[in-house]
Amino acid sequence: MSKLFLAILFFTLPITLFSQNNIQVDSLEEPLYRPLIERYILDEIKTLRQENQSLRAEVTKKIAEAKLESSDRAVNYTTSTINNIFYIITAAASLLVLLGWRSLNDIKKSLKIDMAKKIQTLTSDYEDRLQQVEVKMTERSKVIIETQKNITDTNSIHSLWMRAGLEKSDEDKISVYDEILSIKPDDIEAMTYKADALLEIGEIRWALDLSNNAIELDNEYALAYWQRACAYSKMDKQAEALKDIKKAIDLSDTLEEELLNEKHFENLHDNKLFKSLLPK
Repeated sequence: MSKLFLAILFFTLPITLFSQNNIQVDSLEEPLYRPLIERYILDEIKTLRQENQSLRAEVTKKIAEAKLESSDRAVNYTTSTINNIFYIITAAASLLVLLGWRSLNDIKKSLKIDMAKKIQTLTSDYEDRLQQVEVKMTERSKVIIETQKNITDTNSIHSLWMRAGLEKSDEDKISVYDEILSIKPDDIEAMTYKADALLEIGEIRWALDLSNNAIELDNEYALAYWQRACAYSKMDKQAEALKDIKKAIDLSDTLEEELLNEKHFENLHDNKLFKSLLPK
């Protein structure tokens, strides 16, 4: 405002002087203060430019200072955080030492021992399981082998029975029955049929022994008593023969129809007890 006031005063002063000296101002072709105004405007623009540059430099300086201050704060915060972490780690390590924790080597050894124990336990467990599986597999293999053998023996015995039915001579039948007994020694049916064949060729004692063996193996087998009765009848032991006949009929009443058809009982036909056993 002071500069503007001085400019206006400077501009109006010549006009006043000219008026006082009775100079004809109207005869002037252009204002005398125009160059001064231009000079003033230029000075003002220059001043504004200088002030703007100063302001820019000051703002830039303040921004740089603010960034520097922020960087310092970040560095200080990072440093403080790292220091705090180290303090915490140091305090924790000291606490672990005070509480009696073992060194890293001890911890490694302990881990190795624990892992070895666990591995040994797992190994023992799997070994036990494998052993159980092996035992079960062995038992099943034995069962399978035994079953296969039984099937084979059954087929062989079946074939021998069919062959025995086709043989005509008693000696050949006895040979077939011997083969059956070699496969299945406790086959009481083969023993009984062999005893019958032995009776046909006169081997009464042998037939009696086979009948006794069959009865020892199965005392509920009617044909064994029947064959033994035949042997006793051939040996003229009527009491023993009649006793076995009655036992056989009690076990299987269908044998009652065969009493008169059995040729080995011919010497018993006149016996009263034998007649009483005949079907009515």
